Amino acid sequence: MKKKSSTNELRLSSNERLFLENTSPFNPKKYSNLTPNGFKIYTFKSGFKKFHDDLLIIIFDEVIDSINIYSKTSTPSAPILWDKKNNKGKVKALIVNAGNANAHTGNKGIKIIDEYVKILTKLINCKKSEVLVSSTGVIGETFNPNIINKQILKLNNKKPVDLLTAAKSIMTTDTYPKTSIKNIVIDSHKIKIYGIAKGSGMIMPNMATMLVYIFIESKIQKSLMKKIIKNNLDDTFNSISVDSDTSTSDTLFLFCTNHKKANFNIKKNFNLLNLALFNIMEDLALQVIKDGEGLSKLIKVNVSNAKTKSLAKNIGFSIVNSPLVKSAISGEDANWGRIIMAIGKTQEKIDQNKLKVFFGKNLVCKNGSINKKINLSKINKYMKKKLIEINIILNNGLKKHTVYGNDLNYEYLRINRDYRS
Repeated sequence: MKKKSSTNELRLSSNERLFLENTSPFNPKKYSNLTPNGFKIYTFKSGFKKFHDDLLIIIFDEVIDSINIYSKTSTPSAPILWDKKNNKGKVKALIVNAGNANAHTGNKGIKIIDEYVKILTKLINCKKSEVLVSSTGVIGETFNPNIINKQILKLNNKKPVDLLTAAKSIMTTDTYPKTSIKNIVIDSHKIKIYGIAKGSGMIMPNMATMLVYIFIESKIQKSLMKKIIKNNLDDTFNSISVDSDTSTSDTLFLFCTNHKKANFNIKKNFNLLNLALFNIMEDLALQVIKDGEGLSKLIKVNVSNAKTKSLAKNIGFSIVNSPLVKSAISGEDANWGRIIMAIGKTQEKIDQNKLKVFFGKNLVCKNGSINKKINLSKINKYMKKKLIEINIILNNGLKKHTVYGNDLNYEYLRINRDYRS
């Protein structure tokens, strides 16, 4: 149980409130970390947060290729609008602030970005079009760009930091930093692939999710970069939901640093890269969902034997996003009737007389009605686990999909009731 916040603590920015409380029950015991090749990382305490670094600046050794993926929200933040207008996939620098989303701030929000980007480009001698920006935090508030400008001017006297420090600097309501690292060997070259992410609430992605930055220490053709992202996005970041809310700031950037060279046109090499990137994206996505605001349980919904993958995915999301299902899981109640409801409200064409629902390996309903041989003591024991798997067998096709979510409890309500606006 998390410690109740005092009135003074609740006046702190959303970034820091949870730093004063216990972490997620899935908090990693160890964090992946490294010092990168091909770029340098700098973090600063600029004032968006009261006690922690809140500004991340990454400077690449040379101009490199990026794949930029953004939220499909109809109310995109100023950074997303700015990036789409100015950056076409060539990058020298990334700058990220945490504590203010610079979202729904009108033309003033764009001008704020223009000002601090101008300072940065002069300092590192690059073009405006070679910069990417991101922001995360409270929506609807502007800020004085001098908060960031003053930190940029300190770059030349600042020592670079590691990947874990970078992940910490972009946290808001996150209770732990999110990093992931994989190594592959291509043509006798050891190539590192790694990433950082932030996200805890306002999580139901569409196209990308939260803030995610992934780095491949190799030169890769742009067409192959696009292909590996497209291959892996749907089964990772597009298959999680904390609260069904898509952020105004959701962003994923994939960077190739040119540090090593390898031939990824060879199928074997491409497959190794593709699998490694999938592992990174899956790991980061699961770290985000395991850090969902206020969660006490992780929900995994496997929908199988569906006519189409999209049908399976739609049903999976309907289940993990249902407040009734989420609250039942929180209360350790195997209320399968709510799952039937969540399946039905999708209006997907299924045969309910073929439908089977399991909690873990415990069959609770089949052939259109309750399983009369339910072992209640086994199910009640299962529902006390931290990870609850709900298995749906539709028996009308060969497709499947897995979606992750979490429970809904008083802690989620408390966090968002007290969120500063």
